[in-house]
Amino acid sequence: MTADTAEAVEMRGALVRLRRTTGLPVAFGGLVDSGRRQVRISQLSGTATAALSALAVSSGNGLGGKAVALARPCAVTDYSASRQISHEYDVAVATEGLHSVLAVPVVVRRQVRGVLYGALRTAQPLGDRTLGAAVAAARDVEQALVVRDEVRELLAVAREPGPGVGDAAWEEVREAHGALRALAPRILDPALRGELLSVCGRLAEAVSPGPGSRDVGLAPREVDVLACVAAGATNSGAAERLGLRPETVKGYLRSAMRKLGAHTRWEAVVAARRAGLLP
Repeated sequence: MTADTAEAVEMRGALVRLRRTTGLPVAFGGLVDSGRRQVRISQLSGTATAALSALAVSSGNGLGGKAVALARPCAVTDYSASRQISHEYDVAVATEGLHSVLAVPVVVRRQVRGVLYGALRTAQPLGDRTLGAAVAAARDVEQALVVRDEVRELLAVAREPGPGVGDAAWEEVREAHGALRALAPRILDPALRGELLSVCGRLAEAVSPGPGSRDVGLAPREVDVLACVAAGATNSGAAERLGLRPETVKGYLRSAMRKLGAHTRWEAVVAARRAGLLP
């Protein structure tokens, strides 16, 4: 699955959740074309025609373009009659039979990456609850894009470290390894998650290719906790990073120490590195 396809899947899932939580009959959206200030409508949910499919919405134009330009949610009660927006896309909207429409931008690191729309086929106000649900759906997409961006950046740092890397560079690699392991459970795309964990394995083997995790018998979460400890995280810090409770982290750490024959957390890290589990 390519990155673009995976992002489209996230968008499609958000549209389904938007309709389910609000009762809106129609939802659609798309991502900003790379290098352009245009949103390409690529995902449709509940539509009756193909009028909106592949529509390119420019920044500042129409309701979605206004949301892109302002980087904030916008809504109109009757699209075709509204004086708050320009009307370049009236034909497509009218063909689909839409009246009340809202548009919520997907904003990542202060950059608009897409727009989610929800719509009614009647002209009536869209309440705060509906708008709040649309904003929540957009936030879900934002979080998914943030995670994917972080993974790409970390993979760029961590991929295929060569021999003779200095201490400072290895610390950076080790930090990337810990961050990648922390992100892995949040990745829904199995192909990307598999690539991420494969890189983690190569990083661990690059320093000291020991007998491997099967000989030691550490569970994946135990390795995750040790990776955080190796990066200097406290138990509470590891818990926050991994989305676990501090007590759960302590349990994983105790179990890993027992399996590795270590008496302290740092002895466990050293033993894990010797076993080829950590870089």
